[in-house]
Amino acid sequence: MSRFCLTLCAMQEDASPNLTAKSLACRRGDRLLFKGLSFAIAGGEVLHLTGANGTGKTTLIRTLAGLTTPFAGEVERVGAVGLVDERPALDPDLALGRALAFWHRVDGCSDPSEALAVLGLEPLLEVPVRYLSTGQRKRAGLAALLNRGAPIWLLDEPLSGLDVAAIEQVTALIADHVSGGGIALIASHQTLKIDGLRTLELGEYVPTQEPA
Repeated sequence: MSRFCLTLCAMQEDASPNLTAKSLACRRGDRLLFKGLSFAIAGGEVLHLTGANGTGKTTLIRTLAGLTTPFAGEVERVGAVGLVDERPALDPDLALGRALAFWHRVDGCSDPSEALAVLGLEPLLEVPVRYLSTGQRKRAGLAALLNRGAPIWLLDEPLSGLDVAAIEQVTALIADHVSGGGIALIASHQTLKIDGLRTLELGEYVPTQEPA
């Protein structure tokens, strides 16, 4: 599995990837989720985003991906972003093989077979996406990510719904991506066994409530 995601399709940019948040604040409705968040991740680094439910982990990831506008601060990215969350961006009415083929055409991936084999998806290619389990959909999203060649991975609970063997496999793929010069930011309630892992506790940036 060594260098899998780099030999499958080269990363899209030659420049070293970078992901930076500067004095970031995000809201959900009228509620300020967090403020004053700053960090930088360079190529070859992995960051574990932790925090209780409701602290804004998913909002932060969507903001870093450019899908949500921050309330304050800014995000800087060097390199294409690949996002995997609970929504695999696959047409639920299509068979998995056809749904993935749409992204293979968009991303210019000429040989997706290795990602499908590594993630154990080959027996599921004729199954409609709507009938896949949570873990199977998560692996399908990861297969699309591997074939995208994006140097920056934003992963929201990538291990949820996976069995022990699949967790070890996905963790190894993330570690391989990072060791090859990629970036990974991972929101997860589970322990991650990846060399050089840094942790960012989002709860430390949640504003305190003023007494009435």
